[in-house]
Order: sequence, then C-alpha cells, then structure tokens
Amino acid sequence: MNMPIICIGGVLWDVIGRTQTHSGLGGDVAGSIKEQAGGVAFNIAKLFSRKGLNTVMLTHIGQDPAGCFLLEVMMGLGIEVKFAYRSADLPTDRYMAIEDASGLIAALADANSLEAVGDVILNPLRDGRLGSPTAPFKGTMVVDGNLTESVLAQIALDILLQQGDLRICSASPGKATRLRCFLGGARATIYCNKREAELICATEFATAADAAQKMTAAGAWRAIITNGANEVADLQQEMQMVKLHPAKVEIKQITGAGDVFMAQHILAELDGAPRESALQSAADEAQSFIAGKI
Repeated sequence: MNMPIICIGGVLWDVIGRTQTHSGLGGDVAGSIKEQAGGVAFNIAKLFSRKGLNTVMLTHIGQDPAGCFLLEVMMGLGIEVKFAYRSADLPTDRYMAIEDASGLIAALADANSLEAVGDVILNPLRDGRLGSPTAPFKGTMVVDGNLTESVLAQIALDILLQQGDLRICSASPGKATRLRCFLGGARATIYCNKREAELICATEFATAADAAQKMTAAGAWRAIITNGANEVADLQQEMQMVKLHPAKVEIKQITGAGDVFMAQHILAELDGAPRESALQSAADEAQSFIAGKI
C-alpha cells in the first residue's frame, strides 16, 4: 500500500448561489442554487482521490442524516474516512456563498462542530493508526485553516507532526490570522491569497511577490501567494522566488478555486515537477476551474 496523503480539516455541505449577472449588495436576481459536498480539506482530498492517490481524511462528520450522506459521498469518491471522528452530539457543518459575474459576493462558514471537537481529529497521527511517537507519519499532510488557533498551534509546534510534508491552506480572510503560528519556524508551506497574507502580516502589499517576501521574512518556511487574475508567487527560504501571471478567463464559478490551485500544485510537485512548472500547472488548473471547464 502506497503512503497516503492526509487531509486534515473541514468537510461540510456547501450551499452555493450563482448568477451570471452583476448582483451587488442587496441585489435580487435570477440564478441557481446548488448544494454539494465541500470544505477546504474535502475539496483537496477529492482532487487527490480522482487522480488515483491514496487519500485519508481526518475531520469531524456528524452522525446526523447530513453527515451520513456526506460519508457516502466521500466513500463513493474513494476517500478513506474510517479515521474521521463522528460525534453524536454535534451536527455536520455547512457553508453558504453567493457569487455573481464578478466573483464572490458574500460567504458564511459554519465550522462550529469542527472547532468544537478540537484536536481529537489528530489522534490517528499519534496513537499508531497513521503515526506514533516512534513511527511518525512522513508523507504529505494538508492542513485546513478552519481548525482552531489552538489546534493549528499544536500542529506548528508538534515535533511528531513536523516529520511530514506540511501544506497549510488559509481557509478565508476571516480566519487568516490563525496561521501566524506557522511563522515561528515550522517547516511548512503556507498557501494563501494576497488579502490573507496582508491580514497575517498586518500590512498591505502591492503584489503577491511582495506578500511572499514579507511572509518568509516573518518566519514562514515557504509561502505561495495568489492574487486573483494577477501575479502568483512562490518563495521558499534560501531559494529564488518564482512568479507568473495566470491567463485571464471569464468567471463562471469561484468557490473552491483556491483549493483546486493548491491540490494541483501539490500533485505536480509529487510528480517531480520543478517549482516553475508546478506553479504554472496549478495556475492553469485553477483558471480552467474558474472558467467552468472543470
């Protein structure tokens, strides 16, 4: 059995309202509403599994009907869910967003159950099922910024978890500051957009390259920064910066584009692609998603 990729974080139901017009604040326009399985960790795990990778999910899934259906969806996609924590008292989380032709108008993430269960979802990495103090997991771990500050800090400081290839994803601007714990020397790659980097560093940046420079100067081991249709940058400690400009496309969908970018970037690097090629591959895949081709 090949070493799995472990995805740690949110799995929930997305409710996405989309219109191809320009809605604006308070707009009441025609569109469509779709409910689908989602969450940062789920979106990335789904893409890994579709590429044939052995993918394990560490998360909370409620024992309510929504959780049971979600579990069926994940198993149907080939995602390993036997290590997921299932509370009988907490409901399955949900996310709601509204998008128009210009992009995301507003979103609300209810990840209260994931936050409530805390670090219990990490137990399989410590109790011998996926890793232990004497045999730590050394593969790729994707960590979702929807986790609480205390759980993220544990991951950033736990020597046991530092043995793997840590890939950290900012969940949203509203939760970006939770990732500051990874500026303290943890050997982790942080993925975020320019706005999230500004919140993490408490300053404004002109470009993604500026943000990547400041993030690494502040202690990030590696920072990969997106900025919509503008420049994308990748900077790792003691290495040259890599940057590119993605192709501009018409926006058909936006929720999940960052997850597509991150998943494809990791896949490309696991396949041995150099940094420049991996960044280009991730940008191309994200733009295809935004254009509705995926």
